[in-house]
Amino acid sequence: RTKVDIIVVPFVTIIVGGVVAKFVGPGISSFMTAIGSFVNWATTIQPILMGIIVSVVVGMALTAPISSAALCIMLGLDGLAAGAATVGCCANMLGFAIGSFPENGIGGFISQGIGTSMLQVPNIVRRPAIWLPSILTSAILGPFATTLFAMTNNAAGAGMGTSGLVGNINTYIVMTAAGEAPGIVLLKIALIQIILPLLLAWGFTVLFRRIGWIKKGDMKLELQE
Repeated sequence: RTKVDIIVVPFVTIIVGGVVAKFVGPGISSFMTAIGSFVNWATTIQPILMGIIVSVVVGMALTAPISSAALCIMLGLDGLAAGAATVGCCANMLGFAIGSFPENGIGGFISQGIGTSMLQVPNIVRRPAIWLPSILTSAILGPFATTLFAMTNNAAGAGMGTSGLVGNINTYIVMTAAGEAPGIVLLKIALIQIILPLLLAWGFTVLFRRIGWIKKGDMKLELQE
């Protein structure tokens, strides 16, 4: 330690970060863009399989202590892939919100359903089974989003889900701009991004509580104590 650590540490961090961004960043950016292009293409070719994969992976990224929004933007997800990603995020947020309602009440419902399901990370570490209802809901609804509902979105909204309703609003903007009737778009959003995630996640949670995979208090938020 020195007396100038408070100056040296941020200075070195900024310089090293700038150098890495300058020389390594472009390669990483190109790599991520290529992956995103492949995902977007693959989702149009195999909407059922990719609908499951994208919905589950991005939904889990939203709940995990990483940024699903940044991931989707880096990958440049759009179209059906972005639509599946949005549904996966909605399934995680609303899944934990409704599933933990007995422990956390309306405050927990709002903080997770409109805020972030990341609040459950400490509980997931202790009891991974509590993640299953949201994951299964994502896997089921992802293919419906890419086929029957034909949901689309952009990269900015794909990884947000119901967080601040950003995912839902961007879905409406993108789909209506493509020429779909506003009323139909709102109905689709209500069904596959809100109502069905709530119903499915609640059903799975009730089932897992009955068979003992999820126990009372497993999803209690510490901020409620």
